[in-house]
Amino acid sequence: MSATARYGDPLLDDGTALTESGVPARPLVVLELDDLCGAPAERVELTASRIRDSVALVVGVLRRPPTERLEPALTATTLTLSELPAPAQLKSLVTVPDIDDSLEILRTAVARSPQAALCLGQLLRRNAAQPTMPALAAEAAVYSMLLGGTEFARWLGERGPLPQAVDTPDPLVRLHRTGQHLAIVLDHPRRRNALSVRLREELLAAAQVAAADPTITSIELSGAGPVFCSGGDLAEFGMSTDPVAAYLVRLERAPWRVFDRLADRLVVHTHGACIGAGAELAAFAGTVTATARTYFRFPEVRMGLVPGAGGTVGVPRRIGRWRAAWLMLSEQRLDARSALRWGLVDRIVDERG
Repeated sequence: MSATARYGDPLLDDGTALTESGVPARPLVVLELDDLCGAPAERVELTASRIRDSVALVVGVLRRPPTERLEPALTATTLTLSELPAPAQLKSLVTVPDIDDSLEILRTAVARSPQAALCLGQLLRRNAAQPTMPALAAEAAVYSMLLGGTEFARWLGERGPLPQAVDTPDPLVRLHRTGQHLAIVLDHPRRRNALSVRLREELLAAAQVAAADPTITSIELSGAGPVFCSGGDLAEFGMSTDPVAAYLVRLERAPWRVFDRLADRLVVHTHGACIGAGAELAAFAGTVTATARTYFRFPEVRMGLVPGAGGTVGVPRRIGRWRAAWLMLSEQRLDARSALRWGLVDRIVDERG
């Protein structure tokens, strides 16, 4: 399911070796970059061009300190792994304790859901240069397409019976206005503030209230209970039967689309688990806080999907598409300190009472 190449290797040009059923046999190419550090500039640029043209996920491996000449190749890769400390601003490098162990994590993840992994890689690359609405539209289209795929169907089968839905007549999103300030609270702690259809609609309505009223100069979003948001409500996964309708709903009824317009007024306070959609919607805020025990995780590729709550748009804008690719492909947890260092959060604060 993967191959290792050096900068002159034709593997970069050979595609993903699709089977007749459309399953890529070689979705991942590991590219050794050490030899390229001293190569002529034109050879580095040629390699970068071939990486950009590759459909496969191209993961660079760098065991030496990066040189300025290497920058075009680093920028072109899906991500590059290194065991050496890298400055936070060098977002194309992902520093890991052990390169070989990290490659195995990636190989395993991509082998499980190669179609979703490839879709994610292309989506992150293309969305990097797109304004918000075209980027969200691209994400919604890919997500909706994958809902009808075999990888998501497999995950649904493995999941077993649907978890029991927990309904309540009480609002799932609370609003409280004090002067020019609006507080929005996700308030369904029994479901760990999972983003159900109903909670999404109430959150969208809350965001629209703020967007329609210019006298609201500051907005805070937080979550009640032990976690900020545990992601999409698993009780509702697999219920959509029309991918076109799923696409339109995901695009039109998206609170994160409104959050993007409110970013300069919006502070999101995260705590506990921020899984999938929870991490994604927070990334659109102008300011994100976390507690010391907050962590972020993106499980969608394992499910045969890509992030669908704006994650391929908001998260890369904060941490770069390369580190976003690592988190979304590997499903590794990102703790609060690492999130602060990478820029996914802006401050670490004390636990709220």
